[in-house]
Amino acid sequence: MKFTATLLLSLACLLLPTTILVAEPILVPAWQTATVFEQPESVVYDAQRNVLYVSNINGDPIAADGNGYISILSVNGELIEQHWVNDLNAPKGMALVGDILFVADINELIKIDVKNNHIIQRYLAPNAKLLNDVAADDQGNVYVSDVLTNTIYSLKNGQFEIWIHSDQLESPNGLLVEHDQLIVGSWGNMTDGFATDIPGHLKTINLTTKQIESLGDKSPVGNLDGVEADGNGHYYVTDWMAGKLLHITPAGISTTLLTLQQGSADHTVMPEHRLVIIPMMFSGNVVAYQIGR
Repeated sequence: MKFTATLLLSLACLLLPTTILVAEPILVPAWQTATVFEQPESVVYDAQRNVLYVSNINGDPIAADGNGYISILSVNGELIEQHWVNDLNAPKGMALVGDILFVADINELIKIDVKNNHIIQRYLAPNAKLLNDVAADDQGNVYVSDVLTNTIYSLKNGQFEIWIHSDQLESPNGLLVEHDQLIVGSWGNMTDGFATDIPGHLKTINLTTKQIESLGDKSPVGNLDGVEADGNGHYYVTDWMAGKLLHITPAGISTTLLTLQQGSADHTVMPEHRLVIIPMMFSGNVVAYQIGR
């Protein structure tokens, strides 16, 4: 029997173990704002109004000093209104549900009417120390992480209360609802202040059973902050301490896409514009990167 080179190559490929390769996104700079923000911690995209909301801590992240506020930014990086909503303390993560913007603010979940740009309700979590990120499911239920107490709160049917408390969460920071689970970016177990001996990784919590699992083999990834889906089954995740944007697979494999500066915080992804937008807490600006095709 005569074997051609093509046939031999095909047979060899069949005999070799197969590896599924993930094409990493290519990100190129799109725009960046001037340094007009005051400790910007979170950015949320409002597709209906085609604007971005930016939370400004503007002071001590755990002090009820009344200095915090929300800004509005255009999708091209132009400042629309610096002090759009005031009377906050140290606002951090945000989530938009219809015309309501939910904001985590130390020990309160703030409910803002975006049509009239004013606060309509404050939900108190008396035992919370540092409410951080906010995510919502398809039913409008809201989840809020408390990074310092290994707790996630929920707002359901008007009741704001502890949804889960577990040391397995390892300082939960970023949140993302995906299908029937909550994706959690853990900071890692803290040793001295916000320092960690072993950095965190992505975890999942089943929304029905509340079972906690780790993505992959629990390998340390970083001090994780924002978590967003990339639309292809993987995740864009910021590492606040290292100042990086990571791309993480469902198997927990992490690749560094961008090395920025410390303080890369709770970002947003705009599929319609193919943009990843990252607030830089220490730099006082917001940076945007185009997702290559």
